[in-house]
Amino acid sequence: MSNEKTEGLIIRLADFSESSKVITWFTRDFGKITSLAKGAKRLKSSFEAAIDLLATCRIVFIRKSSGGLDLLTEAQLVNRFRPYPGNLSNLYVGYYIAELLDALTEEYDPHPELFDAACVVLQHLQEHDDYQKSLIIFELTILEEIGQLPQFQYCTGCSQELGQLESYLYDANNGGLYCQHCEQQRHGKVRVSRGTITILQKLTVENTLLSQRLNLSLQQQREIRQLLSTTMSHILGRRPKMAPYLQL
Repeated sequence: MSNEKTEGLIIRLADFSESSKVITWFTRDFGKITSLAKGAKRLKSSFEAAIDLLATCRIVFIRKSSGGLDLLTEAQLVNRFRPYPGNLSNLYVGYYIAELLDALTEEYDPHPELFDAACVVLQHLQEHDDYQKSLIIFELTILEEIGQLPQFQYCTGCSQELGQLESYLYDANNGGLYCQHCEQQRHGKVRVSRGTITILQKLTVENTLLSQRLNLSLQQQREIRQLLSTTMSHILGRRPKMAPYLQL
């Protein structure tokens, strides 16, 4: 057993006993971990100010070598998630982010860039009453980090250039788009315009800088949302639990 220090985001909470909780964290240095917080439910617990879904904390935990639960010993609150006042959608987006981090990452598989991306989008949800652009950036980041980012540059059927079409057929099963020749032999349900694909190509290369000045039309938002929602459902093997609340 060893003491470890890191910064973590609470992505799931569960009762363990009358006084304790099991907390799933997505941490910057260790990836996803699951810890036991003894006495966390007591009124005068040393954790009482920190334990809240989507809270970011500096934590100290004892890492168990046998595969059991890690033991949380310290948790200092850095930021408590509070969505933009009066915007319930931003709260649901926060829950959706927690769901993706829990479902799509593995124990002790660190992704510091993904941790930073999660903190950025949660901060945006606290300060602004819109979420579309920041959520798109996060979803593209998590797909890239887990090796599931769709191919937006070349045809997924023949690996050749896509060509200049007005729109492209997207197939989540094969993770990409089809050129005019290959799409005649495929059956996809999502069609995305050339302008939207151009934006996605740029976002996957320079997403942070571009997102700050990116303006998406309603059509582009709908197309990207349909593509990403279809992709997430395919990877998860089910529709995300938060999808009905966000109309994903």
